[in-house]
Amino acid sequence: MLGRWLFMGALVAVIAGVAWFGLPEAKKKVTVGNTALEFSLPDLQGKLQTLPKGDVILLNFWATWCPPCRQEMPSMVKLSEKYAAKGLKVVAVSVDRDGKALKDFVAEYKLPFLVLHDIDSAVAESYGVYRYPETFLIDRKGHVQAHLIGAIEWMSAPMQKNIEDLLNDKDLAAIK
Repeated sequence: MLGRWLFMGALVAVIAGVAWFGLPEAKKKVTVGNTALEFSLPDLQGKLQTLPKGDVILLNFWATWCPPCRQEMPSMVKLSEKYAAKGLKVVAVSVDRDGKALKDFVAEYKLPFLVLHDIDSAVAESYGVYRYPETFLIDRKGHVQAHLIGAIEWMSAPMQKNIEDLLNDKDLAAIK
């Protein structure tokens, strides 16, 4: 009888070990210093787009139903208009499920930058994004220089200084 219990215990241990080591690795979020993850997402016309190469990128994850996202959008538009010719590319990744609401929002706010649709939030999750808005500032070499959570006043003097530093190929020691 004891032999059966030992056998059953050993069998359970083996099954648990196989299950434990067979689990997929947890997704690692993107942090400052990492290389930005590559991805392809559709734009509002359905054409697949990727992150631009060789430019400073402001990668913003947002949604139309998010009040802080709506709050920061006008200053992001102004920032894009001011620095686009100098090499800043704003890429706004929406996690909205409602494509019509997204298109209506983009038209209403006259967003002049690339808007991509992450309908299943897979790219947001791969970046470790679960709160909105979240923004990654990426340098010309593709390295994440800053990760910001919450609505940002992009036209503030400190934020413009950070953008200018990145445009001039300076690393950001910390968001000032």
